[in-house]
Amino acid sequence: MKNNESLEELSELLYKQREHIHKMHIIGTALSAENNLDKLLEMILTHAKESTNSDAGTLYLMSADEKSMNFSVVQTTSLHIMMGGTNDKISWPPLELYHKDGSKNLEMVAATSALEDKIINIEDVYEAKEFNFEGTKKFDEGTGFCSKSMLVIPMKNYEKEIIGVCQLINKVDEKTGEVISFTEDDVELLSALASQAAVTITNAKLIRDLRLLLESFIKSIASAIDAKSLYTGGHVRKVAEITMLIAEELNKNDDGKYKQVNYNHDQLNELRISALMHDIGKITTPEYVVDKSTKLETIFDRIEVIKVRYEILKRDAKIKFLEKKIELYETNQTQYLSTIEENLEKELLNYDKEISFLEEINIGGEFMSNDKLTYLEEIAKQMIIEDGKKVQIISQNELENLSIKKGTLTEDERQIINNHATVSLDMLNKLPFPKKLRRVPEIAGAHHEKLNGKGYPKGLTAEELSLESRILALSDIFEALTASDRPYKDAKTLKEAMKIINFMVKDGELDEDLVEFFYNKKIHLKYAKQELREEQIDI
Repeated sequence: MKNNESLEELSELLYKQREHIHKMHIIGTALSAENNLDKLLEMILTHAKESTNSDAGTLYLMSADEKSMNFSVVQTTSLHIMMGGTNDKISWPPLELYHKDGSKNLEMVAATSALEDKIINIEDVYEAKEFNFEGTKKFDEGTGFCSKSMLVIPMKNYEKEIIGVCQLINKVDEKTGEVISFTEDDVELLSALASQAAVTITNAKLIRDLRLLLESFIKSIASAIDAKSLYTGGHVRKVAEITMLIAEELNKNDDGKYKQVNYNHDQLNELRISALMHDIGKITTPEYVVDKSTKLETIFDRIEVIKVRYEILKRDAKIKFLEKKIELYETNQTQYLSTIEENLEKELLNYDKEISFLEEINIGGEFMSNDKLTYLEEIAKQMIIEDGKKVQIISQNELENLSIKKGTLTEDERQIINNHATVSLDMLNKLPFPKKLRRVPEIAGAHHEKLNGKGYPKGLTAEELSLESRILALSDIFEALTASDRPYKDAKTLKEAMKIINFMVKDGELDEDLVEFFYNKKIHLKYAKQELREEQIDI
């Protein structure tokens, strides 16, 4: 008889052990698969309650300064309370671990568990004298709940640091439904769970913190790029904005060429970060090139130097006129005075005309004709005496810059600007992006590539360009065309911008289907209403 009883007890013990191991395996698998911290915290407390058949529980997390613990998750099954985690945030004040005088707050059971690294098992909180349960009793009065048994266990990570406390209330007997005390098995089970949970929470927080660090770093770099130039501030942010508008519209679309395109959260994030990082190479681009608002600008606009030289021409013309006037008086040829006065006036007017022309072409427009180039070369042949030396009124370097047919950059300066794409690709390729962001260099580095293979830095062809690269290229061009902060051009209206973009489609530079999608889904209008001036919205 005794042997049978011993076997039954042993069998029951083995069954409990097997159930215990099975539960821990299930819980461990579930916890290790979850990276969302809020969901993870909720899951930990739910598993703790279910494993011990508890009615209520609270999960506290240590504050950054380790002087208090925050309420992270609160659950009470009988009262249908679900707070924190994936539900509404808890607004209760934190549990202070120390008094104002610096002494330990050993009156509060959860604080004591954290401060003393101590498991606390209480049969009846209303009979316990060593702790202050006024808050618990007040909760009971307000809700009709009756707190009785309590189990409080500290959570320690792999460095043996207390990161929080798990507190369970009212273990329920499965057969009678009565509130009973927590057992040694509960203590053992919850201790193992708390240890596993602590490591998982630490890992999840580490992953979250690393993501926040990466995100902050990316935004800081993007802000630094925008801040580098007075004239392109906000470009990176706006390109990212347009890129995401296109991606979100693609996700909503359920017909046509792009009906199969469906970006998940990670892919959208990868695309957004690619847009934020696309101009990272501009960190190395000299400001005098990025901010070159006129053809003659260096550290100042050299058109002013040329205008001073013209003042010398005018001075010399006036001196020559006065000398001739004196000569006419001395030789009694005053009848020619009106002629030399007219000649002087014509000469001065011609100089003013030349100055106006030079000021006009110095601004840099869409295109400068051959006639204007010829006129410029004729002007440049004029000589003046400067510091006792005979020099051209326009130097060779000034002539080279003023001869720029489109924009304000020389070919060398344009190569410097274009080089930012190569630098961007090199910099991004050297960064150890995590798996979910591994395509950032490819997407960001191709924003100046063209479908016809004439882009840069690699000269990729249409077959080599992903949809994401094409999206970013379109976003970059559309933002540049409509931007109102460029020193070398006026902001285009929507009609003008779309006309230029359509020309680029015909030239084989941009994706025709994507541009059509961009236009038909009115993405340009959505962006315009958020970012452009009212007079630019002419569609």
